Amino acid sequence: MNRRHFLASSLASVLASVSAKEGRPVRLILRSSWQTVNIGDIAHTPGVLALLEKHLPEVSVSLWPSKLDNGVEEMLLKRFPKLTIVRGESLKKAFEENDFLLHGSGPSLVAEKDVIKWHEATGKPYGVYGITFSSTGPTATQASGSGVISKTIQVLSGAKFAFFRDSVSMELAKQKGCTCPIMEFGPDGAFATDLRDDEKALVFLKEHGLEEGKFLCCIPRLRYTPYWTIPSKKAKMDEVKHARNEAMKEHDHAQLRQAIIEVTRQTDMKVLICPEDQTQMKVGKEVLYDLLPEDVKAKAVWRPNYWLTGEALSTYVRSAGLFGNEMHSPIMCIGNGIPAIVCRWAEQTSKGTMWRDIGLNDWLFDLDNESELAGIVPAVLAIAKDPTAAKAKAAKGREVVLRRQHDTMEIVGRM
Repeated sequence: MNRRHFLASSLASVLASVSAKEGRPVRLILRSSWQTVNIGDIAHTPGVLALLEKHLPEVSVSLWPSKLDNGVEEMLLKRFPKLTIVRGESLKKAFEENDFLLHGSGPSLVAEKDVIKWHEATGKPYGVYGITFSSTGPTATQASGSGVISKTIQVLSGAKFAFFRDSVSMELAKQKGCTCPIMEFGPDGAFATDLRDDEKALVFLKEHGLEEGKFLCCIPRLRYTPYWTIPSKKAKMDEVKHARNEAMKEHDHAQLRQAIIEVTRQTDMKVLICPEDQTQMKVGKEVLYDLLPEDVKAKAVWRPNYWLTGEALSTYVRSAGLFGNEMHSPIMCIGNGIPAIVCRWAEQTSKGTMWRDIGLNDWLFDLDNESELAGIVPAVLAIAKDPTAAKAKAAKGREVVLRRQHDTMEIVGRM
């Protein structure tokens, strides 16, 4: 028995004895649901919930969210009607009743303070599922020359397992001194998202003449999300980030725009320009749709309003594929067997490199590397011209994800 199996089995024995003594199933609390202005951030939660439901049906799961407004709570409860949501006054009782805390997928150890709060209050174990760890984050650095490991590394080291959604993050954590007994590549939970809102999606597609399998989706994105343009965020404008966005927006969207042009002129495919977050409808109109030639506009559709994850996914699964500057719409596409191209840059941390981890390097483009820009249009055209081959390639990436989901959930199950 290797060390990892011994540790996981030992933990399983402890929790199994607790459950046997009390005559109940193991209780797990999922810390997730970071915000609702981005369908990717929404997707983290139903993805992990779906994995727990599939692989660990005997475990009782509660959700400890940050944000569940804008109709997201109703959407989750429709898919998971037995889900218990804990917040406010119910947290104390949840701490007493649950055996294990699982920190869900995210751009970092988002709820680090809450993980510490859980462990200090209960002494009970915790694990981390599918995060990015970045050296550019405020808690990710190690004190220079002092040998003092960052608080984040301490918290990760105290976890029973830490799954990183990209191998670059995992290696960085190791370099920074993380001593967690089980550290592995664990796909972002959003890969498992299976939310649907077919009714809304079908109405939209019909209204805009988008036929199943006869259109691609394109998602724009600025270097930094301009949260200051979302009223509910009440965020102060960041002049430095705004300047960077303005400086790079043409550079970062020229190839996407050209791909739309070539797809619509060389094939019978249409292109839907759609958002992943609430700021991207405006971006898509300004830097993509408005600058298209008139003949191309006739085969392009700009979505003017934000949508929730269910409607978006119901649309993606009816498309021939997706391309753009975002991460989680491609993740949900591959999770459902739909081809997806990811364009990334340094400001997005290392999360995009997960495409290499699942064997889709040909569909990953670094916009900071000028030599890679020329490959974007041909890659998008290849999907449009041979959807069957593209789907076969997406299926191979999905198989890698499915294997890792099985293996990581097996470890979670030994908690």
